Amino acid sequence: MTQTIALQAATPAAGPPAHRTGLRGALSRTPGRLRVAGVVSVLAAAAVGVIGLNAGLAQSQALSDADADTTQLVGIQDVRNDLVVADATATNAFLVGGLEPPEQRARYDEAIVSASNGLARLAGSNGADADLLGQANAGLTTYTGLVEQARANNRQGFPVGAAYLDQASAVLRTDVLPHLDDLVQANTDRVDSSFDSVASVPWLLALGILALAVLVVVQVWLAKRTHRRLNAGLFWSTVLALAATIGGAVVLGSAAAKAGDARSGPYDATVSVSQAYSLANDAKSQESFTLIKRGSGATYEEQFVLKTDEASELLARPTVDPALSPLLDTWVASHQEIRALDDGGDWDGAVALAISEEPGAPNDLFAQFSTAASSSLEASAAQTHDALSGSGGSSVLVGWLMLVVGLLAAVLSWRGISTRVEEYR
Repeated sequence: MTQTIALQAATPAAGPPAHRTGLRGALSRTPGRLRVAGVVSVLAAAAVGVIGLNAGLAQSQALSDADADTTQLVGIQDVRNDLVVADATATNAFLVGGLEPPEQRARYDEAIVSASNGLARLAGSNGADADLLGQANAGLTTYTGLVEQARANNRQGFPVGAAYLDQASAVLRTDVLPHLDDLVQANTDRVDSSFDSVASVPWLLALGILALAVLVVVQVWLAKRTHRRLNAGLFWSTVLALAATIGGAVVLGSAAAKAGDARSGPYDATVSVSQAYSLANDAKSQESFTLIKRGSGATYEEQFVLKTDEASELLARPTVDPALSPLLDTWVASHQEIRALDDGGDWDGAVALAISEEPGAPNDLFAQFSTAASSSLEASAAQTHDALSGSGGSSVLVGWLMLVVGLLAAVLSWRGISTRVEEYR
């Protein structure tokens, strides 16, 4: 019994695992804590580089998406404009009776070919739009067939030609234009989302500030622990991380500001002028239908007023070329001359004025507006493309530079801590 008690007394009590004791022991001593501080500072410095790279790549992608979606949006609006130009030309030519003027037929054919080619091109450039573009193309085929039937009957003097033309216009406005309008809205939403992403990316660098704060905290702790004010490795690591963050913020912020200027400037002008141009051509068709209906076209005249008023509001935006609004107003004023003749009982005189190609006639004034609007659209669309396509490269470059600087800062941080650890050996 005495031997048993003696053996039990000699047996050591069970304690914590050796590896736990070793870990706790290491962390309880200064060298162990220095190594932990080194790991933390390395991760913080590397985080600055990783965050910078991700921010640069994200902004470049957002700029690329904004450029592509803007191009798609402008292309869809161009197709819509081609179609309403074709419809306005067909309805105006229909007033002539018999064989339509060759120049108007050529204008119609050119607009239809341009719209057809545009639909095919746009369907191949963005798969998300392909379905609605295909439906619009099918409706366009129906529309052109009805226009040809209207022409054939009009050449022979058959009144049924007006019914075919009316049906063609209805198909355009129910089976074609609504699909394009849906696509315009979808692409507008995508463009807005891309612009928002471009603007928000620089805020990602705020995470880099947190990493800098960690580096500063480590230096303060190290200074208290070692009674030395400065650690060269950590100091230069912090300087490099700070410089990278400031440089990245400047470059990415500049790209975001440039994109913002494009959004509120040429992009806004492109969308506004395109919509106004489409509305004006819609109104042009309503003007012709008012005369085609011969006394029962009051509804078409109401649509003319609504569409031209909306177009005027769009052209009054500060981003739009101020020369366009007076041109539209001049054409709308000439329309009142047509209405005065028709309302006064001179339908033949109203038709003659509506189809006249003489200088100063409504068609000539509308052509002046159309030419100016088309030129403005091309210029603003090109400015938008240049602003968006030229900034993505700098965002990528600064992102990679921040990564390199961040990794270099991480190496310096580790070397700075390692120097202090060596002093305890």
